[in-house]
Amino acid sequence: MVAALVLVLAIAGGVALLLERDGAEPADQATPGAVLLVPGYGGNTRSLAQLAERIRATGRTATVVAPPGDGTGDLREQARNLRDAVDRAKDDGAPSVDIVGYSAGGVVTWLFLEEYEGVASTRRVVTLGSPLHGAKLAAAGAAFGGAACPAACRQLAPGSDVLDDVDEAPVPWLSIWTENDETVQPPDSARFDGATNVSMQSICPGVTISHSQLPVDPQVTALVLKAIGTEPVTAPTSCETA
Repeated sequence: MVAALVLVLAIAGGVALLLERDGAEPADQATPGAVLLVPGYGGNTRSLAQLAERIRATGRTATVVAPPGDGTGDLREQARNLRDAVDRAKDDGAPSVDIVGYSAGGVVTWLFLEEYEGVASTRRVVTLGSPLHGAKLAAAGAAFGGAACPAACRQLAPGSDVLDDVDEAPVPWLSIWTENDETVQPPDSARFDGATNVSMQSICPGVTISHSQLPVDPQVTALVLKAIGTEPVTAPTSCETA
């Protein structure tokens, strides 16, 4: 019990320091608000529909945020679009939001927090297979240039002007990825300083989960549901199924 109390206090203290750095008051961790889900590159909202339904089944409001255009444009514009969705949720009475970012949606989420004063409005973040440090596939596309690699593609290349600014998680953050990821290479590009970082294979040895399966896998869903609850965000130690 004492060890658990120390862990909770350490987490709270770390979050407070990060928020003080940004000059923002922390969102109330004990009062969950709306949940916003941010799709990946290309903006396929259907990829998050099942997860959104599972969240709604717990009694929470869950909205998949459609990106502007075809979801391949400037990630900063997509972050501005997310800010607008957060503002609508708060106008509707939500005290704060939890954000689930899938793939490039995790980078959009970070940009929203960093560049659009999103920290005060955001209680927690969960990212699924997000290339927070870039992806080799995007780097290859950027090398060829042209229409085959639009703005978001170039920004997801390692060392881009967007990713160079990625530093540490400013709110309680769970980053989940799979070692079987065929899209985000290397898969641990999802690792994020200050976050709770979890490879699915580290807690579910031998499990095979592709990049596209992350939002629908029942074991991943169980982690998401727990992370957006009221208990502190901590590293899971075993497989569960939602």
